[in-house]
Amino acid sequence: MQLTKKISLIITLFLSILTLTSTAQVPNDIIKSFDTGDSKLLSGFFNPNVELVVLDNDNVYSKSQAEQIVASFFNSFPPVMENAFTVIHNSGKEGAKSVIGKLQTTKGNFRVYFLLKKTDAKEYIHQLRIEKQ
Repeated sequence: MQLTKKISLIITLFLSILTLTSTAQVPNDIIKSFDTGDSKLLSGFFNPNVELVVLDNDNVYSKSQAEQIVASFFNSFPPVMENAFTVIHNSGKEGAKSVIGKLQTTKGNFRVYFLLKKTDAKEYIHQLRIEKQ
């Protein structure tokens, strides 16, 4: 019985560390932009052309067009007050990573997926999907 408790504790600690490490890999300003509904902050991470799927918008858009679409989304679906965005999973390799998260808004929850690719010293969002759960 004692061994089972120790193993359970070790597994819990390992998963906690893994979750913290995974979240740390996503730039804090991206998380903040979803938490606050700040399309301008988020668009600072957009590649010059972004593959965007947000509600009825599904195309490759310029950075400025994508910012307008995301701003419209946040105006229609404001994030809840605190910790609206939660990273559920992220994975990747050197130079690219994919992130799946949950966005809680005042009008329901959304699944968020984005692909980050590193160019020079900065990571850029190449794909962004925001889908109703």
